[in-house]
Amino acid sequence: MQRLHGCLPARRGCRTLPIPPGSQRTHTMEDLIGFLVAGLVLTGSPGPNTLSLAAAGAAFGARRGLGYMTGLLVGMVLVMALTASGMIAIVLAVPALGPVVTAAAAAYFIYLAWRIATAPPLSTARQTARAPSLGDGIVLSLLNPKAYAAMAAMFSGFVLFGGSSIVDAFIKAGLLLVILALVNTAWLAGGALMTRFLRRPRLNRVINIAFAAMLILSVALALRM
Repeated sequence: MQRLHGCLPARRGCRTLPIPPGSQRTHTMEDLIGFLVAGLVLTGSPGPNTLSLAAAGAAFGARRGLGYMTGLLVGMVLVMALTASGMIAIVLAVPALGPVVTAAAAAYFIYLAWRIATAPPLSTARQTARAPSLGDGIVLSLLNPKAYAAMAAMFSGFVLFGGSSIVDAFIKAGLLLVILALVNTAWLAGGALMTRFLRRPRLNRVINIAFAAMLILSVALALRM
């Protein structure tokens, strides 16, 4: 049994107080549950990654969106590495780089929104349009401000393994990757479920433009963080 050194207010001097055997285990379980819930909320809420994935599923179908989803996951692994290592904090500490990164992110998201808004109806999309690729997903994750904010909160706000910061970081990264895979699959499938309503060109155009507008709005909100 571990013991805690402290002072009893009712007596003079200090004595060793025992820590209940299960308390440390309880705190670890509480941290794990809190981490999983926070990860689900932060990564699953509407944002540039999730909305663009749903839009890709709606505009091109689930199968053609798998490469893009994989790219988003690969990009998020890189975001985790940059955040956990502190490299992104070093880069953003350079005053001249902040506006450059913001401008690059805004330009790329506008380009992606334009591609979604102008995607043809599904009946002709297979022959006339290129779905977002694995590379597009990687770039989008790396330029997504919300991704860095979320990963910074997850890596700094919880301790899942106190014995080693490196092991702790790998545990967090593994759990977050599983959460991201589940969340992204749900958003892609949700977008793909809309394909039955997108066979008519006019309705297809309206929905694609709506997704593009939501993507731009989410980016604008993320860039203000």
